[in-house]
Amino acid sequence: MWIELVEGLPGSAVFQPPASESALLRCASSLGHPLPADLDALLRECDGIEGEYEAGLIWSAERIASENRTLREDSELATLYMPFDPLLFFADADNGDLFALLPGLRRPDVFVWNHEDDSRTWVAPSLAKYLEWWLTGQIKL
Repeated sequence: MWIELVEGLPGSAVFQPPASESALLRCASSLGHPLPADLDALLRECDGIEGEYEAGLIWSAERIASENRTLREDSELATLYMPFDPLLFFADADNGDLFALLPGLRRPDVFVWNHEDDSRTWVAPSLAKYLEWWLTGQIKL
């Protein structure tokens, strides 16, 4: 379903092989909570999607775990920004800004975190709409 959705949108995309069950379990364990259902399903189809210029449309399970762990545990970042714990980062805008879900609230909405002013702004009602709107240029940062 996810590969077909992205293939039907403008732009180029490179799909990685599906994430293994062990990779998904390690990711959830590292995060301290399960992945949201849509993100889990997407990673089971392809463990990451790269857009043009190798932009991370969807990170791999390993990168999701690593990036979130770094942001949540970095003491220097904690002095500069609001807590990252409520956010689950899964992609980047290739400009320093990051896309995130809110798994603790069980909301399917996608937000963008602005690395310059620490704002967290709603950009899409779901992971599928994020992919559609980002690839068609409807999300402007």
